[in-house]
Amino acid sequence: MIERVLGIESSCDETGLALYDRQHGLLGEVLFSQTALHAPYGGVVPELASRDHVRRLPLLLDELRARTGGQRPDAIAVTAGPGLIGALLVGVSFARGLAMGWNIPVIPVHHLEGHLLAPLLGGVDPFPAVALLVSGGHTMLVEVRGLGDYLLLGETLDDAAGEAFDKAAKMMGLGYPGGPALAALAVDGNAQAFGLPRPLLDRPGLDFSFSGLKTAFRLASLPVASDDAQRRADLAASFQAAVVETLFRKCRRALEQTGLKRLIVAGGVGANRALRTALGGLATEGIAVFIADPAHCTDNAAMIALTGALRRELAQAATADFPVRARWPLTGQATNG
Repeated sequence: MIERVLGIESSCDETGLALYDRQHGLLGEVLFSQTALHAPYGGVVPELASRDHVRRLPLLLDELRARTGGQRPDAIAVTAGPGLIGALLVGVSFARGLAMGWNIPVIPVHHLEGHLLAPLLGGVDPFPAVALLVSGGHTMLVEVRGLGDYLLLGETLDDAAGEAFDKAAKMMGLGYPGGPALAALAVDGNAQAFGLPRPLLDRPGLDFSFSGLKTAFRLASLPVASDDAQRRADLAASFQAAVVETLFRKCRRALEQTGLKRLIVAGGVGANRALRTALGGLATEGIAVFIADPAHCTDNAAMIALTGALRRELAQAATADFPVRARWPLTGQATNG
């Protein structure tokens, strides 16, 4: 019987392992971020990411086993996509080697499903619900009817929200990763100082678009002097407010369209304080909002281990022979491994 699951995450620039127990919850997790490695390049360099995963995984496994008393898992859950193909292959190869040595099954996990289920790490069961998956690579609204039963309601037509944050931060010279730096700068700014657009809110539907907002931000930033601290803070706050309001109003629209009263917020941008505050306000409208703690909004292995544990029935027929996919839709075949 599958009780303890080792989760492995290596889809991009975080290397993570976690041990999850179905009876006792998360037993331990370790995570290494490659932020400092990629910062000089202003973004993730895929080859460097893959090589660092190779170096880090054995060390992190030793650290995790020391923290959890050397407990052996009954199965391994590993991110099999979507993500950087080289980085994914490193994690999957590591999982396959461990599984062969321990004679246990490997469960391929969809990275976005991991994010979707991350709020369950807090011991809640939020389904059925509308889910906002919002990160550097994805922005989408999904109707979650149950485990593996997902209906795409809307998605971004161009940039993801997290990507827009990072690009705006880069225009301001804030470095990498830009999103958190821009959010920090926005704390002291006036969100009404710049009249930036709220894309696609003036038309029906649940799709997103952030390219026009990014262009408007660039034009607004041109006259702002690099040494004008207050105007820079105002610009950052105005940009953040535009993104947050867009996400908030689309979530409300999705809830009204589906008639659901529960909202799940997942993905790295879910750690943004302004977004968490805005969406938390839906509670006054009778909406239950479930957001993972900030550490589990960004890429982590705890969500992968949890997803593997919930999908333990897949382990009965699991083999090490499954595809690794750089692109992998959440709906349709996404939950079948």
